[in-house]
Amino acid sequence: MATQDIVQKLWNLCDVLRDDGINYSNYVTELVLLLFIKMEHENAESGILQSHKLPGYARWPELTSRSGLNLLNHYRETLLKLSQSPDRLISAIYADAQTSLKEPRHLEQLVKSLDGIDWFSARQDGLGDLYEGLLEKNASETKSGAGQYFTPRPLIDAIVQLMQPQPGETVQDPAAGTAGFLIAADRYIKDHTDDLYNLTEKQRSFQRNQAFLGMELVGSTRRLALMNCLLHGMEGDDEGVVHVGNTLGQAGAALPKCHLSLSNPPFGTAKGGGGPTRDDLTFATSNKQLAFLQHIVRHLRDGGRAAVVLPDNVLFEAGVGADVRRDLMDKCRLHTILRLPTGIFYAQGVKTNVLFFEKVSQAATGSTSAVWVYDMRANAPKFGKRTPLTDAHFADFITAYGTDPNGKAERQDQGEQGRFRRFSREWIASERGDSLDIAWLKDDNTEDAADLPEPAVLAREAVDELNAAVAELEAILAELGEVQ
Repeated sequence: MATQDIVQKLWNLCDVLRDDGINYSNYVTELVLLLFIKMEHENAESGILQSHKLPGYARWPELTSRSGLNLLNHYRETLLKLSQSPDRLISAIYADAQTSLKEPRHLEQLVKSLDGIDWFSARQDGLGDLYEGLLEKNASETKSGAGQYFTPRPLIDAIVQLMQPQPGETVQDPAAGTAGFLIAADRYIKDHTDDLYNLTEKQRSFQRNQAFLGMELVGSTRRLALMNCLLHGMEGDDEGVVHVGNTLGQAGAALPKCHLSLSNPPFGTAKGGGGPTRDDLTFATSNKQLAFLQHIVRHLRDGGRAAVVLPDNVLFEAGVGADVRRDLMDKCRLHTILRLPTGIFYAQGVKTNVLFFEKVSQAATGSTSAVWVYDMRANAPKFGKRTPLTDAHFADFITAYGTDPNGKAERQDQGEQGRFRRFSREWIASERGDSLDIAWLKDDNTEDAADLPEPAVLAREAVDELNAAVAELEAILAELGEVQ
Protein backbone atom coordinates (compact mmCIF):
# COMPACT_ATOMS: atom_id res chain seq x y z
CA MET A 1 0.00 0.00 0.00
CA ALA A 2 1.51 3.32 -1.09
CA THR A 3 1.86 6.22 1.35
CA GLN A 4 -0.85 8.21 -0.43
CA ASP A 5 -3.25 5.26 -0.08
CA ILE A 6 -2.56 5.06 3.65
CA VAL A 7 -3.06 8.83 3.98
CA GLN A 8 -6.44 8.52 2.28
CA LYS A 9 -7.37 5.63 4.57
CA LEU A 10 -6.41 7.68 7.62
CA TRP A 11 -8.38 10.63 6.30
CA ASN A 12 -11.44 8.45 5.84
CA LEU A 13 -11.36 7.81 9.58
CA CYS A 14 -12.62 11.37 9.86
CA ASP A 15 -16.07 9.94 9.26
CA VAL A 16 -15.77 8.07 12.56
CA LEU A 17 -14.79 11.22 14.40
CA ARG A 18 -17.52 13.29 12.80
CA ASP A 19 -20.02 10.84 14.25
CA ASP A 20 -18.68 11.88 17.65
CA GLY A 21 -19.20 15.58 16.90
CA ILE A 22 -15.60 16.41 15.99
CA ASN A 23 -15.18 18.94 13.18
CA TYR A 24 -12.41 19.37 10.59
CA SER A 25 -10.46 21.86 12.68
CA ASN A 26 -10.05 19.30 15.48
CA TYR A 27 -9.79 16.22 13.31
CA VAL A 28 -6.04 16.00 12.69
CA THR A 29 -5.17 16.96 16.26
CA GLU A 30 -7.50 14.22 17.57
CA LEU A 31 -6.15 11.62 15.16
CA VAL A 32 -2.45 12.39 15.63
CA LEU A 33 -2.66 12.07 19.41
CA LEU A 34 -3.51 8.43 18.77
CA LEU A 35 -1.49 8.06 15.59
CA PHE A 36 1.71 9.22 17.25
CA ILE A 37 1.47 6.43 19.83
CA LYS A 38 1.11 3.90 16.99
CA MET A 39 3.94 5.40 14.92
CA GLU A 40 6.26 5.59 17.92
CA HIS A 41 5.60 1.89 18.48
CA GLU A 42 6.33 1.04 14.83
CA ASN A 43 9.53 3.12 14.77
CA ALA A 44 10.81 1.63 18.03
CA GLU A 45 9.98 -1.95 17.03
CA SER A 46 11.72 -1.55 13.64
CA GLY A 47 14.82 0.11 15.12
CA ILE A 48 14.31 3.51 13.47
CA LEU A 49 14.13 4.98 16.97
CA GLN A 50 16.99 3.87 19.20
CA SER A 51 14.54 3.23 22.04
CA HIS A 52 10.91 3.82 23.00
CA LYS A 53 10.19 7.50 23.68
CA LEU A 54 6.89 6.79 25.41
CA PRO A 55 6.59 5.22 28.89
CA GLY A 56 5.19 1.71 29.22
CA TYR A 57 1.64 2.75 30.12
CA ALA A 58 1.35 4.83 26.93
CA ARG A 59 2.50 2.27 24.39
CA TRP A 60 0.32 0.87 21.64
CA PRO A 61 -0.26 -2.64 23.10
CA GLU A 62 -1.83 -0.99 26.15
CA LEU A 63 -4.58 0.32 23.84
CA THR A 64 -5.08 -2.78 21.70
CA SER A 65 -5.48 -4.96 24.80
CA ARG A 66 -8.46 -2.94 26.05
CA SER A 67 -11.99 -2.29 24.85
CA GLY A 68 -15.12 -0.35 25.71
CA LEU A 69 -15.18 2.12 28.59
CA ASN A 70 -11.99 0.60 30.01
CA LEU A 71 -10.16 1.64 26.80
CA LEU A 72 -11.60 5.16 26.77
CA ASN A 73 -10.80 5.77 30.46
CA HIS A 74 -7.26 4.42 30.06
CA TYR A 75 -6.72 6.63 27.01
CA ARG A 76 -7.93 9.73 28.83
CA GLU A 77 -5.69 8.93 31.79
CA THR A 78 -2.76 8.30 29.43
CA LEU A 79 -3.10 11.72 27.79
CA LEU A 80 -3.21 13.40 31.20
CA LYS A 81 -0.11 11.54 32.41
CA LEU A 82 1.80 12.29 29.22
CA SER A 83 1.01 16.00 29.55
CA GLN A 84 2.62 15.86 33.02
CA SER A 85 5.57 13.69 31.99
CA PRO A 86 9.01 14.55 33.46
CA ASP A 87 10.34 14.18 29.90
CA ARG A 88 10.04 17.76 28.65
CA LEU A 89 9.69 16.76 25.01
CA ILE A 90 6.86 14.30 25.69
CA SER A 91 5.12 16.77 28.00
CA ALA A 92 5.44 19.44 25.28
CA ILE A 93 3.94 17.14 22.65
CA TYR A 94 1.00 16.28 24.91
CA ALA A 95 0.59 19.67 26.61
CA ASP A 96 -3.12 20.31 27.26
CA ALA A 97 -3.97 17.22 25.20
CA GLN A 98 -7.35 15.66 25.78
CA THR A 99 -9.61 13.55 23.64
CA SER A 100 -12.94 14.88 22.42
CA LEU A 101 -14.23 11.35 21.88
CA LYS A 102 -17.25 10.50 23.99
CA GLU A 103 -18.23 7.09 22.61
CA PRO A 104 -15.95 4.17 23.60
CA ARG A 105 -16.90 2.33 20.40
CA HIS A 106 -15.53 5.16 18.27
CA LEU A 107 -12.13 5.04 20.00
CA GLU A 108 -12.10 1.26 19.68
CA GLN A 109 -12.91 1.55 15.98
CA LEU A 110 -10.04 4.02 15.49
CA VAL A 111 -7.57 1.77 17.31
CA LYS A 112 -8.62 -1.26 15.23
CA SER A 113 -8.45 0.76 11.99
CA LEU A 114 -4.93 1.99 12.78
CA ASP A 115 -3.88 -1.50 13.76
CA GLY A 116 -5.18 -2.87 10.45
CA ILE A 117 -2.98 -0.65 8.26
CA ASP A 118 -0.03 -2.23 6.44
CA TRP A 119 2.63 -0.59 8.59
CA PHE A 120 5.45 -2.56 6.96
CA SER A 121 4.80 -0.70 3.69
CA ALA A 122 4.40 2.53 5.62
CA ARG A 123 7.81 2.06 7.25
CA GLN A 124 9.39 1.48 3.84
CA ASP A 125 8.34 4.98 2.76
CA GLY A 126 8.97 6.47 6.20
CA LEU A 127 6.38 7.16 8.87
CA GLY A 128 7.41 10.79 8.91
CA ASP A 129 6.50 11.15 5.23
CA LEU A 130 3.17 9.48 5.91
CA TYR A 131 2.52 11.93 8.73
CA GLU A 132 3.41 14.87 6.49
CA GLY A 133 1.03 13.54 3.88
CA LEU A 134 -1.73 13.66 6.46
CA LEU A 135 -0.84 17.26 7.34
CA GLU A 136 -0.91 18.20 3.65
CA LYS A 137 -4.26 16.53 3.21
CA ASN A 138 -5.58 18.54 6.14
CA ALA A 139 -4.17 21.75 4.67
CA SER A 140 -5.82 21.10 1.30
CA GLU A 141 -9.23 20.82 2.95
CA THR A 142 -10.27 24.47 3.05
CA LYS A 143 -12.80 23.75 5.79
CA SER A 144 -9.99 22.81 8.16
CA GLY A 145 -8.32 26.23 8.01
CA ALA A 146 -4.92 24.54 8.28
CA GLY A 147 -3.55 25.88 4.99
CA GLN A 148 -2.11 28.90 6.77
CA TYR A 149 0.42 26.57 8.41
CA PHE A 150 1.43 24.57 5.37
CA THR A 151 3.91 25.57 2.65
CA PRO A 152 3.63 23.36 -0.48
CA ARG A 153 6.22 20.57 -0.42
CA PRO A 154 7.56 21.21 -3.98
CA LEU A 155 8.32 24.83 -3.05
CA ILE A 156 10.08 23.80 0.17
CA ASP A 157 12.11 21.14 -1.61
CA ALA A 158 13.19 23.54 -4.37
CA ILE A 159 14.31 26.16 -1.83
CA VAL A 160 16.24 23.61 0.25
CA GLN A 161 17.90 22.17 -2.87
CA LEU A 162 19.17 25.64 -3.79
CA MET A 163 20.26 26.57 -0.24
CA GLN A 164 22.23 23.30 0.21
CA PRO A 165 22.24 22.95 4.04
CA GLN A 166 25.44 21.32 5.26
CA PRO A 167 26.31 19.11 8.26
CA GLY A 168 27.46 21.24 11.18
CA GLU A 169 25.34 24.25 10.19
CA THR A 170 22.52 25.59 12.33
CA VAL A 171 19.21 25.95 10.49
CA GLN A 172 16.31 28.02 11.82
CA ASP A 173 12.69 28.71 10.94
CA PRO A 174 11.26 31.52 13.12
CA ALA A 175 7.73 30.76 11.87
CA ALA A 176 7.99 26.98 11.93
CA GLY A 177 4.37 25.90 11.42
CA THR A 178 4.48 22.11 11.16
CA ALA A 179 8.30 22.23 10.61
CA GLY A 180 8.27 21.53 6.87
CA PHE A 181 11.40 23.58 6.11
CA LEU A 182 13.41 22.09 8.98
CA ILE A 183 12.48 18.54 8.06
CA ALA A 184 13.31 19.09 4.39
CA ALA A 185 16.72 20.50 5.37
CA ASP A 186 17.35 17.48 7.59
CA ARG A 187 16.32 15.15 4.76
CA TYR A 188 18.67 16.93 2.33
CA ILE A 189 21.62 16.46 4.69
CA LYS A 190 20.74 12.81 5.31
CA ASP A 191 20.49 12.19 1.56
CA HIS A 192 24.03 13.59 1.11
CA THR A 193 25.61 11.76 4.08
CA ASP A 194 24.22 8.23 3.67
CA ASP A 195 21.60 8.91 6.34
CA LEU A 196 24.30 10.51 8.56
CA TYR A 197 26.45 7.34 8.52
CA ASN A 198 29.28 9.26 6.80
CA LEU A 199 29.52 11.51 9.87
CA THR A 200 31.23 10.90 13.21
CA GLU A 201 29.11 10.07 16.24
CA LYS A 202 29.68 13.60 17.56
CA GLN A 203 28.49 15.06 14.25
CA ARG A 204 25.44 12.76 14.21
CA SER A 205 24.54 13.88 17.73
CA PHE A 206 24.79 17.52 16.64
CA GLN A 207 22.47 16.88 13.68
CA ARG A 208 19.86 15.14 15.86
CA ASN A 209 19.92 17.54 18.79
CA GLN A 210 21.38 20.94 17.87
CA ALA A 211 21.32 21.61 14.13
CA PHE A 212 17.66 22.60 13.78
CA LEU A 213 15.57 25.11 15.70
CA GLY A 214 12.16 26.59 15.07
CA MET A 215 9.68 28.80 16.89
CA GLU A 216 5.90 28.61 16.66
CA LEU A 217 3.32 30.83 18.34
CA VAL A 218 0.33 28.44 18.18
CA GLY A 219 0.55 25.61 20.71
CA SER A 220 -1.54 23.09 18.76
CA THR A 221 0.54 23.66 15.62
CA ARG A 222 3.73 23.26 17.62
CA ARG A 223 2.40 19.88 18.79
CA LEU A 224 2.11 18.77 15.16
CA ALA A 225 5.62 20.08 14.48
CA LEU A 226 7.18 18.24 17.44
CA MET A 227 5.56 14.97 16.39
CA ASN A 228 6.65 15.56 12.80
CA CYS A 229 10.27 16.14 13.82
CA LEU A 230 10.43 13.17 16.19
CA LEU A 231 9.05 10.83 13.53
CA HIS A 232 11.87 12.03 11.25
CA GLY A 233 14.52 11.31 13.89
CA MET A 234 14.99 14.96 14.88
CA GLU A 235 14.92 15.31 18.66
CA GLY A 236 16.28 18.78 19.36
CA ASP A 237 17.00 20.00 22.88
CA ASP A 238 14.92 19.41 26.02
CA GLU A 239 12.05 21.41 24.48
CA GLY A 240 12.26 19.68 21.11
CA VAL A 241 13.20 21.10 17.72
CA VAL A 242 10.36 23.65 17.73
CA HIS A 243 9.94 25.93 20.73
CA VAL A 244 6.69 27.67 21.57
CA GLY A 245 6.84 31.46 21.66
CA ASN A 246 6.37 34.74 19.82
CA THR A 247 9.28 35.38 17.48
CA LEU A 248 8.31 39.05 17.40
CA GLY A 249 8.57 39.20 21.20
CA GLN A 250 11.36 38.57 23.68
CA ALA A 251 11.35 34.82 22.96
CA GLY A 252 12.39 35.59 19.38
CA ALA A 253 14.98 38.14 20.48
CA ALA A 254 16.63 35.40 22.56
CA LEU A 255 17.05 33.01 19.62
CA PRO A 256 20.71 32.39 18.71
CA LYS A 257 22.20 33.37 15.37
CA CYS A 258 22.21 30.73 12.64
CA HIS A 259 23.97 29.77 9.42
CA LEU A 260 20.76 29.29 7.42
CA SER A 261 17.24 30.67 7.82
CA LEU A 262 14.32 29.16 5.88
CA SER A 263 10.85 30.53 6.51
CA ASN A 264 7.37 31.40 5.33
CA PRO A 265 6.30 33.99 7.94
CA PRO A 266 2.62 34.72 8.60
CA PHE A 267 1.06 37.44 6.46
CA GLY A 268 -0.93 40.44 7.61
CA THR A 269 -0.93 43.10 10.28
CA ALA A 270 -0.30 42.08 13.86
CA LYS A 271 -3.29 41.94 16.18
CA GLY A 272 -3.72 40.81 19.76
CA GLY A 273 -0.71 38.99 21.18
CA GLY A 274 0.97 38.25 17.87
CA GLY A 275 2.50 41.65 17.24
CA PRO A 276 6.07 42.86 17.63
CA THR A 277 6.79 43.61 21.30
CA ARG A 278 10.58 43.68 21.06
CA ASP A 279 12.64 46.84 20.78
CA ASP A 280 15.73 45.49 19.00
CA LEU A 281 14.30 45.75 15.46
CA THR A 282 15.65 48.70 13.47
CA PHE A 283 12.27 49.83 12.13
CA ALA A 284 9.06 49.67 14.20
CA THR A 285 6.13 48.25 12.25
CA SER A 286 2.87 46.37 12.85
CA ASN A 287 3.37 44.56 9.53
CA LYS A 288 4.32 41.04 10.61
CA GLN A 289 6.24 40.06 7.49
CA LEU A 290 8.37 43.22 7.60
CA ALA A 291 9.10 42.49 11.26
CA PHE A 292 9.97 38.85 10.50
CA LEU A 293 12.29 39.92 7.69
CA GLN A 294 14.16 42.20 10.09
CA HIS A 295 14.36 39.38 12.64
CA ILE A 296 15.81 36.99 10.06
CA VAL A 297 18.49 39.48 8.98
CA ARG A 298 19.41 40.21 12.60
CA HIS A 299 19.63 36.53 13.53
CA LEU A 300 21.79 35.42 10.61
CA ARG A 301 25.49 34.97 11.26
CA ASP A 302 27.82 37.04 9.09
CA GLY A 303 28.14 34.99 5.91
CA GLY A 304 24.85 33.20 6.67
CA ARG A 305 22.17 32.79 4.04
CA ALA A 306 18.39 32.88 3.92
CA ALA A 307 15.41 32.10 1.71
CA VAL A 308 12.13 33.69 2.84
CA VAL A 309 8.61 33.53 1.35
CA LEU A 310 7.04 37.01 1.43
CA PRO A 311 3.97 38.67 -0.12
CA ASP A 312 4.17 41.32 -2.84
CA ASN A 313 3.53 44.24 -0.49
CA VAL A 314 6.97 43.71 1.08
CA LEU A 315 8.46 44.48 -2.34
CA PHE A 316 6.58 47.72 -3.00
CA GLU A 317 5.22 49.12 0.28
CA ALA A 318 6.37 52.70 0.89
CA GLY A 319 7.46 54.23 4.20
CA VAL A 320 8.75 51.57 6.60
CA GLY A 321 8.62 49.00 3.80
CA ALA A 322 11.13 50.99 1.73
CA ASP A 323 13.33 51.49 4.81
CA VAL A 324 13.38 47.73 5.50
CA ARG A 325 14.28 46.96 1.86
CA ARG A 326 17.14 49.46 1.83
CA ASP A 327 18.40 48.10 5.13
CA LEU A 328 18.22 44.56 3.74
CA MET A 329 20.20 45.52 0.62
CA ASP A 330 22.80 47.26 2.80
CA LYS A 331 23.39 44.52 5.36
CA CYS A 332 22.91 41.62 2.92
CA ARG A 333 23.53 40.61 -0.66
CA LEU A 334 19.97 40.32 -1.89
CA HIS A 335 20.87 38.37 -5.02
CA THR A 336 17.67 36.64 -6.19
CA ILE A 337 13.90 37.12 -6.12
CA LEU A 338 11.53 34.40 -7.31
CA ARG A 339 8.08 35.69 -8.26
CA LEU A 340 5.79 32.79 -7.37
CA PRO A 341 2.59 31.98 -9.24
CA THR A 342 -0.75 32.49 -7.53
CA GLY A 343 -2.94 29.69 -6.24
CA ILE A 344 -0.15 27.57 -4.78
CA PHE A 345 -1.05 28.14 -1.13
CA TYR A 346 -4.01 26.27 0.26
CA ALA A 347 -5.41 29.12 2.34
CA GLN A 348 -3.88 32.22 0.79
CA GLY A 349 -4.97 34.21 -2.23
CA VAL A 350 -2.06 36.64 -1.97
CA LYS A 351 0.78 36.93 -4.45
CA THR A 352 4.10 35.80 -3.04
CA ASN A 353 7.83 35.76 -3.69
CA VAL A 354 10.95 34.10 -2.35
CA LEU A 355 13.83 36.40 -1.37
CA PHE A 356 17.28 34.80 -1.37
CA PHE A 357 20.06 36.70 0.39
CA GLU A 358 23.45 36.40 2.10
CA LYS A 359 24.27 38.31 5.31
CA VAL A 360 27.41 40.47 5.08
CA SER A 361 27.29 42.14 8.50
CA GLN A 362 24.93 44.10 10.71
CA ALA A 363 26.96 47.25 10.11
CA ALA A 364 27.53 46.82 6.36
CA THR A 365 26.33 49.23 3.68
CA GLY A 366 26.02 48.82 -0.09
CA SER A 367 26.22 45.02 0.07
CA THR A 368 23.82 44.47 -2.85
CA SER A 369 25.18 45.34 -6.29
CA ALA A 370 22.50 43.65 -8.39
CA VAL A 371 19.31 41.63 -7.97
CA TRP A 372 18.28 38.81 -10.29
CA VAL A 373 14.51 38.35 -10.71
CA TYR A 374 12.90 35.15 -12.00
CA ASP A 375 9.27 35.55 -13.05
CA MET A 376 7.48 32.25 -12.51
CA ARG A 377 4.14 34.04 -12.30
CA ALA A 378 3.50 35.46 -15.76
CA ASN A 379 1.66 33.02 -18.06
CA ALA A 380 1.82 30.33 -15.39
CA PRO A 381 -0.77 27.56 -15.14
CA LYS A 382 -3.80 28.11 -12.95
CA PHE A 383 -2.62 26.21 -9.91
CA GLY A 384 -5.10 24.63 -7.55
CA LYS A 385 -6.59 21.21 -6.88
CA ARG A 386 -6.98 20.52 -10.60
CA THR A 387 -3.41 21.60 -11.42
CA PRO A 388 -1.25 20.91 -8.38
CA LEU A 389 2.21 22.40 -8.01
CA THR A 390 4.95 19.81 -8.65
CA ASP A 391 8.75 19.61 -8.48
CA ALA A 392 8.89 19.84 -12.28
CA HIS A 393 7.50 23.39 -12.21
CA PHE A 394 10.69 24.58 -10.48
CA ALA A 395 13.17 22.84 -12.80
CA ASP A 396 13.88 25.83 -15.06
CA PHE A 397 14.34 28.18 -12.10
CA ILE A 398 16.72 25.77 -10.38
CA THR A 399 18.81 25.57 -13.56
CA ALA A 400 18.85 29.36 -13.98
CA TYR A 401 19.74 29.92 -10.30
CA GLY A 402 22.91 27.87 -10.60
CA THR A 403 24.83 25.58 -8.28
CA ASP A 404 26.09 28.15 -5.76
CA PRO A 405 23.71 28.60 -2.79
CA ASN A 406 24.58 32.30 -2.55
CA GLY A 407 23.76 32.96 -6.20
CA LYS A 408 27.40 33.41 -7.27
CA ALA A 409 27.37 30.87 -10.11
CA GLU A 410 27.53 32.21 -13.65
CA ARG A 411 24.09 33.31 -14.81
CA GLN A 412 22.54 34.43 -18.06
CA ASP A 413 20.22 37.43 -18.40
CA GLN A 414 17.43 36.12 -20.63
CA GLY A 415 16.32 39.57 -21.79
CA GLU A 416 12.84 41.06 -22.07
CA GLN A 417 11.33 37.88 -23.51
CA GLY A 418 12.87 35.61 -20.88
CA ARG A 419 11.96 34.86 -17.27
CA PHE A 420 15.34 35.60 -15.63
CA ARG A 421 16.84 39.09 -15.62
CA ARG A 422 19.49 41.10 -13.79
CA PHE A 423 18.79 44.57 -12.36
CA SER A 424 21.55 46.75 -10.92
CA ARG A 425 21.21 48.33 -7.47
CA GLU A 426 21.57 51.76 -9.09
CA TRP A 427 18.69 51.05 -11.50
CA ILE A 428 16.47 49.82 -8.65
CA ALA A 429 17.14 53.07 -6.75
CA SER A 430 16.81 55.52 -9.64
CA GLU A 431 14.11 53.89 -11.76
CA ARG A 432 12.07 52.06 -9.14
CA GLY A 433 12.53 54.19 -6.04
CA ASP A 434 13.82 51.06 -4.26
CA SER A 435 10.71 49.08 -5.10
CA LEU A 436 11.55 45.44 -5.80
CA ASP A 437 8.19 44.67 -7.39
CA ILE A 438 9.77 44.21 -10.82
CA ALA A 439 7.83 42.62 -13.69
CA TRP A 440 8.39 42.89 -17.44
CA LEU A 441 6.58 39.96 -19.08
CA LYS A 442 3.11 40.53 -20.48
CA ASP A 443 0.79 38.13 -18.72
CA ASP A 444 -1.78 36.73 -21.14
CA ASN A 445 -3.70 35.09 -18.31
CA THR A 446 -6.77 37.10 -17.35
CA GLU A 447 -8.38 36.62 -13.99
CA ASP A 448 -12.09 36.07 -13.93
CA ALA A 449 -14.30 35.82 -10.90
CA ALA A 450 -13.61 32.09 -10.57
CA ASP A 451 -9.86 32.73 -10.27
CA LEU A 452 -10.11 35.31 -7.53
CA PRO A 453 -9.49 34.43 -3.89
CA GLU A 454 -12.40 33.87 -1.54
CA PRO A 455 -14.22 37.12 -0.64
CA ALA A 456 -13.13 36.70 2.98
CA VAL A 457 -9.48 36.55 1.88
CA LEU A 458 -9.86 39.69 -0.24
CA ALA A 459 -11.59 41.50 2.62
CA ARG A 460 -8.90 40.43 5.07
CA GLU A 461 -6.15 41.69 2.74
CA ALA A 462 -7.92 45.04 2.40
CA VAL A 463 -8.32 45.35 6.18
CA ASP A 464 -4.65 44.46 6.73
CA GLU A 465 -3.52 47.11 4.23
CA LEU A 466 -5.77 49.74 5.83
CA ASN A 467 -4.54 48.85 9.33
CA ALA A 468 -0.94 49.11 8.16
CA ALA A 469 -1.62 52.56 6.66
CA VAL A 470 -3.33 53.75 9.86
CA ALA A 471 -0.43 52.46 11.97
CA GLU A 472 2.09 54.38 9.83
CA LEU A 473 0.01 57.56 10.06
CA GLU A 474 -0.21 57.20 13.84
CA ALA A 475 3.56 56.77 14.00
CA ILE A 476 4.01 59.98 12.01
CA LEU A 477 1.62 61.83 14.34
CA ALA A 478 3.53 60.48 17.34
CA GLU A 479 6.81 61.81 15.93
CA LEU A 480 5.15 65.19 15.45
CA GLY A 481 3.86 65.14 19.02
CA GLU A 482 0.25 65.15 17.90
CA VAL A 483 -0.89 61.99 19.70
CA GLN A 484 -2.89 62.71 22.85
